[in-house]
Amino acid sequence: MTNRPCIFGEVLFDHFPDGRRILGGAPFNVAWHLQAFGAAPFLVSRVGSDDDGSAVQSAMTKWGMDTGGLAVDASLPTGQVRVHIEHNEPTYDIVHPAAWDAIELPALLPEFALLYQGSLALRNADSLGTCKKLREKAAAGGSMVFLDVNLRSPWWNRAGVLQSMQGADWVKLNGDELDLLAPAGGEPEQRAGTLLKRFDLDGLLLTNGSRGAVLLTAGGGRRVTKPQAGIEIKDTVGAGDAMASVMILGLLKGWNLQLSLDRAQAFASAIVSRRGATVPEPAFYQHFTHTWSSSETSGTQHQ
Repeated sequence: MTNRPCIFGEVLFDHFPDGRRILGGAPFNVAWHLQAFGAAPFLVSRVGSDDDGSAVQSAMTKWGMDTGGLAVDASLPTGQVRVHIEHNEPTYDIVHPAAWDAIELPALLPEFALLYQGSLALRNADSLGTCKKLREKAAAGGSMVFLDVNLRSPWWNRAGVLQSMQGADWVKLNGDELDLLAPAGGEPEQRAGTLLKRFDLDGLLLTNGSRGAVLLTAGGGRRVTKPQAGIEIKDTVGAGDAMASVMILGLLKGWNLQLSLDRAQAFASAIVSRRGATVPEPAFYQHFTHTWSSSETSGTQHQ
């Protein structure tokens, strides 16, 4: 089976207070990073028949990404998010409806080894139905499912997000999202461990911003990573997406889980030192790929 990832969910433009417009959306950010790392992701999403939609297609083509899973909607616009920064943390005003609310299954869907899905694109029935079809294909083909929890009020409900954990193999969420999904029952890691066991996950990645991240795995495994001191933070938009992309890369390549976690943290730290969630410069990514390729990248995933 191919080692290719399939990425499902929103693609949109983030509009910042200073007037900047940056291409984003958690699934798109993950796909962008994975493309730069040579993983050839297949993005399943939808844009409008407008200038923003053309800009998405142009950016993907220039970056070498496969546009075969990107549909164009004749009536709904390309997604927009108005980003507000308060105390170095982003808040979001997500325009509704958008083309990514009506994602359809592509006519030609390649085989994939891992399905990444966010939770935001599940807010409308059309995209939710398409995601379920992709999950069914993943289950039939023995592909891993990586669920990236992104709770953006008012576009989520607890029951729906917990339902999406059913059948997932890996889940990523941050401390605030954990509090919303599992508000009681002990310390954060205890509650995360309860989710891990309840949904029979292989692993749960709990991110904690400047404090790093904890990876809990089936059988009681626990791995911790922390950022290096002295990192200059420009903005934290896309930090979690950066971590998710490298964890996915590690799963596809069979890296040791601690190695994957440390590399994910290092990459996320580099992302937050710049403006925006993605970087349009190949050299930025080549620094990491060269570093990784020069060291030991093989090894089993110790659960």
